Amino acid sequence: MAIYNLGSINIDHVYHVPHLPLPGETLSAEGYTMGLGGKGANQSVAAARAGAVCFHIGALGPGSDWVLADMTGYGVDLRHVTRGDVPTGHAIIYVDPAAENNIVLFPGANRSLTAAMIDAALAEAGPQDTLMMQNETAMQAEAARIAAAKGMRVIYSAAPFDIAAVRAVLPHVSLLVMNEVEAAQLRAAEGQLPPMDVIITKGAEGAEWISAATEPLFVPAFKVTPVDTTGAGDTFIGTLAAGLDLGLDRAAAMRRASATSAVQVTRAGAAQAIPAASEVDDFLRAQSRAIPPA
Repeated sequence: MAIYNLGSINIDHVYHVPHLPLPGETLSAEGYTMGLGGKGANQSVAAARAGAVCFHIGALGPGSDWVLADMTGYGVDLRHVTRGDVPTGHAIIYVDPAAENNIVLFPGANRSLTAAMIDAALAEAGPQDTLMMQNETAMQAEAARIAAAKGMRVIYSAAPFDIAAVRAVLPHVSLLVMNEVEAAQLRAAEGQLPPMDVIITKGAEGAEWISAATEPLFVPAFKVTPVDTTGAGDTFIGTLAAGLDLGLDRAAAMRRASATSAVQVTRAGAAQAIPAASEVDDFLRAQSRAIPPA
């Protein structure tokens, strides 16, 4: 079993600001960091840190050797990441004291993927494997079609939300993941959610798995004091995919994904803040001890 993640790789430029900038406002940052980011990279790191075999499918531009080194260090297999002349994607992220953020994204090399690259990357994948995707790369519909034809589980994050991209991919998707805003956008465009397995993440409230075949499943979020919420949703999805790939049922996979996100938001950064599986085990044990007996 393995996870193939067609996903963005970005360089995150994070500015800590006293409040999120207003239109036309010039604002002095109180801190700055640069690190690995992108929804795809974050999800691959989360899946690998959770114990899954994760092959990332993506692209980078010149001068990004440190990005490869970071992802490899987190356990992600990069044999399907190509190098080219298009600049590596990057994001400008503003984080306020309440850990809320605004993000401006430049896709860069993430949009340079071709059908031939996807064919090559998925050539050895099979029904026991999972394809993860988001809306920050090219070739999502092509990859989803190939994966579905191979009998793979296809987990799709409809983010950043684009109704045309969603419509192109949905016929091949096994599990659709959205936050509450994206779910509202899809309902507005289509009149309802599609009759399939859907997870809606609800931030500090938790997440709900809605299924056409079984009862809805709601998993509350763990109560923590956040430092930086950047990448929390990606952490949840990557960990969830790993849990399902490793054979956990949906309740156990959701709980572990929630725990991993809870730990991640107590640290600064995105991919670099994602905890290892052993840290999540420690967190869950501590949570169990904190629950008084009935």
